[in-house]
Amino acid sequence: MTTIQASEFKAKCLALMDEVARSGKSLVITKNGRPVAELKPYRPPRAKSLIGLTKGQGKILGDIMSPIDMEWDALK
Repeated sequence: MTTIQASEFKAKCLALMDEVARSGKSLVITKNGRPVAELKPYRPPRAKSLIGLTKGQGKILGDIMSPIDMEWDALK
């Protein structure tokens, strides 16, 4: 991870932001030799769960509540 002094970061802020976005590498900003901030590329959050991912995309065709005219054995 690259480090840079706060005074240098202040002078080159926009160029450093473009570099971080282009390269995808983080940048640590230091003040008096101690890390105070980290500049890293933005990544949109991923879906937390697959449950509900396809909500509203299914379609029910016909009557799903009426009994069927076929006998079946659940133990087979």
